[in-house]
Amino acid sequence: MSFPLHFQINENGGTYPGLTLDASESGLLIQTFKEMSVGIRLNIEVLFPKELNLPTFRAETEIIWRDIYYWEDWEGYQYGLKFTQISNGDYLKLRSILSNPSGLKEAHFIEDPDHDPTLIVKIE
Repeated sequence: MSFPLHFQINENGGTYPGLTLDASESGLLIQTFKEMSVGIRLNIEVLFPKELNLPTFRAETEIIWRDIYYWEDWEGYQYGLKFTQISNGDYLKLRSILSNPSGLKEAHFIEDPDHDPTLIVKIE
């Protein structure tokens, strides 16, 4: 289950793009070009394709592990995020998605030499 997401670092308020790679009721696995340290708190917003008619999913998280990840000629990062605060409504959305993921489409970074790949996603 891969979807685009935006996250905001609580300390500086900057917003950055990323991609969810996996989800569970306790957290997310994300991929991004932004380097961050373990222990950083993030506000995340997972974006779903409009045709799925799913509302945006939001939560507060904490980075509990990180790893360097390579795409072709790009260096990026994967992070394990633990939910630290999530509304009951968003928790129910997450449980619903996890219980029936078969209808979800995946988003992937695509390569285009004329564009910044952190900002382009392809919905299949």
